[in-house]
Amino acid sequence: MKKIEAIIRDESFEPVKKALEKESYFGMTVSEVCGRGKQNGIRLQWRTGEYCVDLIPKTKIELVVLDQDVNAVIKAITANSRSGEFGDGKIFIVPVESALRIRTGDRNENAI
Repeated sequence: MKKIEAIIRDESFEPVKKALEKESYFGMTVSEVCGRGKQNGIRLQWRTGEYCVDLIPKTKIELVVLDQDVNAVIKAITANSRSGEFGDGKIFIVPVESALRIRTGDRNENAI
């Protein structure tokens, strides 16, 4: 099993969610986060001068999937969140040692 953490632009969330649902990946945790990458934020021009926003609002999606499903999930996320511009986001893939469904006691593959 793998945990996929995708940090994407806020406006990409709905298309990504719909694409994941279309591929039958319904279970996910979603958080509103802030961060920055190599670009160190963005500079905005106001009447009074330049203003730097160094932590950009993003959406973080977390899913735990079977190993054989990782590529399909990554494809759904990237196809629906890639604009080609700085700030499209990142995807992290982390091994999951074990999973337990609290309600039933199911473990591992049966728990996700």
